[in-house]
Amino acid sequence: MTDSSPRTRTLGGTRVFPVGMGAMTLTQVPGYDEARAVRTVHAALDAGVTLFDTADVYGPAAGYGVNESMLAKALADHPGPVDHVVVATKGGHLRPGDQEWDVDGRPEHLRRACEDSLRRLGLEALPLYLHHRPDPKVPYAETMGGLRDLYEAGLIRRAGISNANPEQIRLAHGILGDTLVAVENEYSPGFRSSEPEIALCEELGLTFLAWGPFGGMRQAKGLGARYAAFEDVARERGVSTYQVVLAWQLHRSPVVVPIPGASRPESVRDSAAAAGLALSREELARLERDEA
Repeated sequence: MTDSSPRTRTLGGTRVFPVGMGAMTLTQVPGYDEARAVRTVHAALDAGVTLFDTADVYGPAAGYGVNESMLAKALADHPGPVDHVVVATKGGHLRPGDQEWDVDGRPEHLRRACEDSLRRLGLEALPLYLHHRPDPKVPYAETMGGLRDLYEAGLIRRAGISNANPEQIRLAHGILGDTLVAVENEYSPGFRSSEPEIALCEELGLTFLAWGPFGGMRQAKGLGARYAAFEDVARERGVSTYQVVLAWQLHRSPVVVPIPGASRPESVRDSAAAAGLALSREELARLERDEA
């Protein structure tokens, strides 16, 4: 655990703002507000955010590409430059029904999914493409070979994996080499079991993208009530509990980039402000002890 929070992080040879934005919450509700979603992305850009995380299966409901298309529209509508933005999207998940989820790790599926994402995002090559979740029906090495093929075909610039354990990370690194730049796993005050993956990312020089940093959409509102130390530090500092959570993650390791979701401009501005919140060693020690 360090006691400082650098203002940029490394992702595959490029520098990104320390806090990314998870785009799923822009559309993952029935009847989402498109105009507000656009304002939220613009607020993120104006606050300095340069990494946006999406996926082909982010809804609402069944179907593919709703979230990717929304993000592409918002980026295209921004009056300022966006060529520095890294869009990370994912493939390998399926959503056959509104409440149904499945996986497909076959290389041929990843190829189709990648090409569809390129079309929706309007890009010649995806800045970062991640395999969304391991498929127990397909050998992981075969899936990683599919990711390597996408890179060699010029369809992706960088590769990543999500929801992967240390063994899978090492296997992926052995197959993809420097093409693999990121691991995206869950990490929050209530979900700290990704510590081994963070340590391995440090060892291999990979970026750890922390999804669900507030515990997920359903848990975020009650975050302070469940973790008193985080709430106490926030009150003492005059900031939100969410900022303290993100700052704690940034202090955990220089390879960590949290990607909190946001559906309102106010939320994304608050999250971005965490990049400037330096916590003391005493505060960090209090937060480390605060586990539900």
